[in-house]
Amino acid sequence: MFEIGFIGLGKLGLDAAEVLSKKHNVTGYDIESNIQTKIPRVNSLEILAKDKDIIFIAVPTPHDPAYDGKQPTSHLEPKDFDYTIVENTLKELDKHCTKDQLVVLISTVLPGTIRKRFIPLINNFRFIYNPYLIATGTVKEDMVDPEMVIIGTEDGSNTGDANLLVEVYDGVITKNTRHEIGTWEEAEAIKIFYNTFISTKLALVNMIQDVSQRLGNMDTDFITDALANSTMRIMSSRYMKAGLGDGGSCHPRDNIALRYLAKELNLGYDLFDAIMLAREKQAKNIATQLVIESDKANLPIVILGKSFKPGVPYEDGSPSMLIGEYCTHYGSKKIPIYDPETPIKAVYLLGHMDSFHDYKFPNGSVVLDPWRSYISNNDTVKVVYYGNKKRQIRSGS
Repeated sequence: MFEIGFIGLGKLGLDAAEVLSKKHNVTGYDIESNIQTKIPRVNSLEILAKDKDIIFIAVPTPHDPAYDGKQPTSHLEPKDFDYTIVENTLKELDKHCTKDQLVVLISTVLPGTIRKRFIPLINNFRFIYNPYLIATGTVKEDMVDPEMVIIGTEDGSNTGDANLLVEVYDGVITKNTRHEIGTWEEAEAIKIFYNTFISTKLALVNMIQDVSQRLGNMDTDFITDALANSTMRIMSSRYMKAGLGDGGSCHPRDNIALRYLAKELNLGYDLFDAIMLAREKQAKNIATQLVIESDKANLPIVILGKSFKPGVPYEDGSPSMLIGEYCTHYGSKKIPIYDPETPIKAVYLLGHMDSFHDYKFPNGSVVLDPWRSYISNNDTVKVVYYGNKKRQIRSGS
């Protein structure tokens, strides 16, 4: 059992700290005072550092709010994350920690950031980078059963500190989980390219959806299912369901930050710009279809599912809101209604997959389903299956 300090008890950090507290003695610190948790808390980093074996840092590395993915961003100048909070935290810890203590950063950063920006701030403690592969809404589950544990050290060797961190997770995470131990840069790259790999897969399958919608005689899901089952070269079937674009507080912003890295390293190309542009054009295509249906039926537009994914309240990088942005500001001037308390006769977009199958759509409504899974039991409700012209319009079951 280790004495652990945990800095940053936000929507990701709190759950991670509570998971660790099941095996270790964990004390937390956060600038917010109204956090509900059973983890004991202190009101200063000086107190937090006292007598701790390991200190985890889970503070934000935010982007400019205009870059979160709810609005188009591909036309904006690429920007790196804002590392101010991490840097201030490291500086303060350096005043109170000793070489007997290990500090572990889990916040997302661009490759090269740790060696260039963070290490010069550190004199009095040992340091490891350990970014998590966890998603909002399933933090505890993802932490206990991760695909891998990423550990970054100065030279990438399997050092005593790396082994110490493995020991911390022993009994916390699933046995036999692989540990990827590399340099700081390698660990930084694994985390951020993992996220952008997902964005790329979604951009590709949503392109198939657009082609199916425009060409006809194609069922998007038939094609993507065939590709998803092709595990010899394409790998897993995850994120191979066409629908809305990538979302959340990590993936869109990670692609934007990688645009900055491509420019800084003078790669001569910017794949990440293409990914973000595809995400935006795909959202605009769905918005265009919404407006067409709205004009034909002379009905308002309602978007069900304002958050970036089902089961969470967060709107960071919401693809539904990006579609709404195109409806409002890019030609049609139709302002959508999000998640009305009382159903109204309207053209509806199902922003979350499989989340509104019991929704009571009023007579005469139109449902645009980009997931191609909703079946109406109301003969007066028109269903438009975006991305499947073989099954384009159906009323009733």
